[in-house]
Amino acid sequence: MASRCRAGVTLLACVVLLTGCSTTRDTSRNERPFAFGRDTFAFANELKREYGPDDHGKWTSHARRPAPDYTLHCFVVARAAKQFFAHARFDPLQSIADDAAYRRLIRKVMARDARGISPKDNRVVFPGYADLHGFSLAWEQLLKTECGSAWQSYTQRGHWRMIFPFSRRHQEREATCLAHSLHRNRPAVIHVVRFPQLTINHAVIVFGVTDTTSGRVFDVYDPNNPKAPVTLTYDGLTRKFALAQNNNFFGGLVNVYEIYRDWLY
Repeated sequence: MASRCRAGVTLLACVVLLTGCSTTRDTSRNERPFAFGRDTFAFANELKREYGPDDHGKWTSHARRPAPDYTLHCFVVARAAKQFFAHARFDPLQSIADDAAYRRLIRKVMARDARGISPKDNRVVFPGYADLHGFSLAWEQLLKTECGSAWQSYTQRGHWRMIFPFSRRHQEREATCLAHSLHRNRPAVIHVVRFPQLTINHAVIVFGVTDTTSGRVFDVYDPNNPKAPVTLTYDGLTRKFALAQNNNFFGGLVNVYEIYRDWLY
């Protein structure tokens, strides 16, 4: 039995090493790029704890008071933003609808494949608003209720990947795949980890890329911070990613892989 388990793990590891964006066969594209402040939610995935350096520069945290009521939804928020971008259309010229109508429309979007793109004439139309940001300002609680529960952040099927080592070749391939996706206006949800450390275990959306002399700089929508994008850099020499400091991470080297991409993730 033990030998069978080892063989299974070895086979899975080989699949991981040999597949990258090669498993993504869909070459479709969105008609425009993902735009921060238009295609992002106005509300945040809240943090249970406050993070930051103490008087001695040591990174520390303490529980937030009062306790927030919308936490542990980073995967849910990132996935939902991607689904709205791929499957919804907003029409500000139509009249604003009621609670029941918008609930039905949100459920339609969330029922569609997070790994696909709907044709323009087959998108779910939301009347009365110009974009997701404006809609989420007006219907925050409804979106929080209908986009998914916190348990979906724990059961995302790509979580298995983070327990395996991340080679520099793998991270180089991820950087290339992300850039290719963005050139087709396809934002990517990525899982950001430092496993086996637990200093960060987070989902964000990569929506823009700039090539530099030393690598790439990616623009990132962090569900924890709806006010401004953050930066993820890729160093082509070391073949490593680094995430800028934010309100729950001290900043530094991370490993990344795309999720909501294909049958493995």
